[in-house]
Amino acid sequence: MKRTLLLIGTNLAIMLVLGIVTTLTGANRYFTSAGLDLGKLMVFSAIMGFGGAFISLWMSKTIAKWSTGAQVISSPNTATELWLFDTVRRFSEKAGLPMPEVAIYEGAPNAFATGSSRNNSLVAVSTGLLQTMTRQEAEAVIAHEVAHVANGDMVTLTLIQGVMNTFVYFLARVVGYLVDSFLRRGSDNESGPGIGYTITVIVCDIVFGIVASVVVMYFSRQREFRADAGAAQLMGSPQPMMAALRRLGGMEAGELPQNVATSGISGRPGWMDLFSSHPPLEVRIAALANAR
Repeated sequence: MKRTLLLIGTNLAIMLVLGIVTTLTGANRYFTSAGLDLGKLMVFSAIMGFGGAFISLWMSKTIAKWSTGAQVISSPNTATELWLFDTVRRFSEKAGLPMPEVAIYEGAPNAFATGSSRNNSLVAVSTGLLQTMTRQEAEAVIAHEVAHVANGDMVTLTLIQGVMNTFVYFLARVVGYLVDSFLRRGSDNESGPGIGYTITVIVCDIVFGIVASVVVMYFSRQREFRADAGAAQLMGSPQPMMAALRRLGGMEAGELPQNVATSGISGRPGWMDLFSSHPPLEVRIAALANAR
């Protein structure tokens, strides 16, 4: 319930901020007496599309900590915390990264990386993963998350999401305008868009949004293959990563909040593979085996 309320509250706050920005800039006034101003509509769509994606990225560490209850390790107090902290530091140095924040959270086996950039990142591991995996398997999972940071995956996926959001906003409103103009042809009512526009935009936002999700999830799956390969490179062998994936295949992965789900070590299968943020574990294992 806490995660759901936090997600809803965050999204409402983002929409409020973007609404204020588009109002102040005049980007939301893309209807003119001459019809649809495509230039203003593109500016409006870019603000809404990229704005939401980048605000979410900027807030990602804070939201991740709140939603998972992750406790950042500033000064290790136990042997496990010391091992985790040193492992992240070792892999980060090997990958040429500044030291990320390191955190532990209560939950079923999983881990994630998030943050607004390579220089401002967080690597978090669940207690369930630390308790059920061997040290070498856990090291491989941590290496996978560090590879996400080294590859700049959070920023890359945000850019892709921003582009897709922009086109969804833009195309939905263009189609809505065309449909509304067709329905109102011959009418004397020129006061602005009618009900046909509103309904069409809502339907197109949903349909185009689904198509956009397919594209974004495709790139998310490709990131997982690269992060697996990065983990193999950091570990010096693909075997530990393959063992960790096999271990995950025999347990129920912990559910992650929506804003960091694509950066977890494992995700639940989506509705059909097209909507899954992670490739099947057996496919990832095969990819590592073929890369040797």
